[in-house]
Amino acid sequence: MRNVKPTLRMCSGCMERKDKKQLVRVVKTPEGKIMLDTTGKLNGRGAYICKSTQCFSKALKAHRFEKVFDCSLNEDVISDINRELTADET
Repeated sequence: MRNVKPTLRMCSGCMERKDKKQLVRVVKTPEGKIMLDTTGKLNGRGAYICKSTQCFSKALKAHRFEKVFDCSLNEDVISDINRELTADET
């Protein structure tokens, strides 16, 4: 049996390194749409956050998505992602 190392990613909110399976990916598609990628397999530039609205809020406050995606998130995208994360927390 082989030793398999976990795939670590950093949360853009709390800045902790965690296994990729514990995080959710926010992606900017080649078409420029920013959305939550629950599969982790969509094409585009991605940033990871914990599956909580708290980490999403921290990442927004620190403008981390703007830095990663080189654009600002509009209110519709923010509310859509917040809604999806809130549904996952329950």
